[in-house]
Amino acid sequence: MAILYTTHYEDAERLCDRVGIIDEGKIRAEGTRRELVGLIGQRDRVSLTVSGSLTEAATALRALDGVEEATQHEAGIELLVNEARSLLPRILEVATAAGASVSGVEIAEPDLEAVFLHLTGRALRD
Repeated sequence: MAILYTTHYEDAERLCDRVGIIDEGKIRAEGTRRELVGLIGQRDRVSLTVSGSLTEAATALRALDGVEEATQHEAGIELLVNEARSLLPRILEVATAAGASVSGVEIAEPDLEAVFLHLTGRALRD
């Protein structure tokens, strides 16, 4: 049995096993949340609040498998990574070994809004 439910992307992520993205009457993509996010190739963003050896930690993290990008900023280091949750213990280990003290971690995973924007090229309210 299938149920067609039109809603905002936040509700779809929370309520639905499979999601279809329809734009201008055409199905642009359909699948699970993970499948749809995989279509656009976005990676997880990990923000580390770090003190100590920021430059050394950023350099060491850039060399870590699964880290696509490591950017140093005033309050810490921002990473673009594959599979943040599985890589997080190794990220913390490498940063600490490089002389950094990590006091905060925030992970931002891609969402259905990012998929919609990628597939349609426009915001939801256009």
